[in-house]
Amino acid sequence: MWRTADGHIVLDHDGIVKRWGRSRPISEVPLAAIPSHIPTLEKFYEEIGTDFHFSVDVKDEEAYESIVRISIESSFDLSKLWLCHHKVEVTLRNRVIYPDVRFVDSTRLSRMREGAERRCALLLENGVDVLNMHHSDWNGGLVTLAHKFNLLAFSWDLQFDYVMTNHFRMGVDAIYSDYVDRLVDVYSAEVGHVPTKSQPR
Repeated sequence: MWRTADGHIVLDHDGIVKRWGRSRPISEVPLAAIPSHIPTLEKFYEEIGTDFHFSVDVKDEEAYESIVRISIESSFDLSKLWLCHHKVEVTLRNRVIYPDVRFVDSTRLSRMREGAERRCALLLENGVDVLNMHHSDWNGGLVTLAHKFNLLAFSWDLQFDYVMTNHFRMGVDAIYSDYVDRLVDVYSAEVGHVPTKSQPR
């Protein structure tokens, strides 16, 4: 999620608006100049509803208050809102402010200077819910370690069937992929059913 120049929360992956041959960050563009295919958070809830788990990357550190406020106003269950950020200090700070939301530490194994075990301990001590890493960082031992510290293990950038299969079998709790059809097929084969209602795996 990104915040526009005039403070609106919008959903976009790259955070760049291309117009008249120029690329500008969403943070410098007012909502009126944002392309129509990029929805506001209010519009997203209006169109999609609220009966699902919603995981998003927060790209603007100042956007947390607006995201939580809009979610509450839209009657979204905050226990199903998973807010991801790549800076652990940002996640820890907002965990204290918004106790009803799920918080996700999105990182890489190579960025944990203190090591995976100490990072997991830090997350547990501060009430963070999830350790989220690139699929190439995970192995069965690290999944077990995360679970030992009562953390969920999320994995991102899984684009191929065999990678998804391996990760379900090693016990990760959620995966992120650009290919929903592949994800649904592998989930069905490995878990045995595809959820039709809002429920965690």
